[in-house]
Amino acid sequence: MNPISLDKALDSFDTVWSPRIVTRVNDYDVRVAKVDGEHLWHVHDDTDEFFLVLNGELHIALREPDGERTVVLPQGSVFTVPRGMFHKPSAPSGAQLLLFEPTGTLTVGDRHDEVPDHVDATIGHDLP
Repeated sequence: MNPISLDKALDSFDTVWSPRIVTRVNDYDVRVAKVDGEHLWHVHDDTDEFFLVLNGELHIALREPDGERTVVLPQGSVFTVPRGMFHKPSAPSGAQLLLFEPTGTLTVGDRHDEVPDHVDATIGHDLP
């Protein structure tokens, strides 16, 4: 029941693509993550995925019915990837994110490409 500093939460870890759970709201995790480079193509079949860029710039490639496109999110921007849509986040120069996802949501989705070594397939980690 104390305030949580997002700056301190982000300073508490260095691992990229490995989100930390800062709090919970009803049945949702509020996660922060450091990202750099590319994630992987994946889809969440049953949930949307909310992104808020705290620092840096995030690119999200989307596979839509008419083809692929990339959404560019500068610092301070939000975007929600709809459930069932394949997407691939990337941050060419690094970024820090805040995410809302149902508790237990796997970072690599329900269906995905092979998970590269730099991506943590997790349901989120508690802060130290």
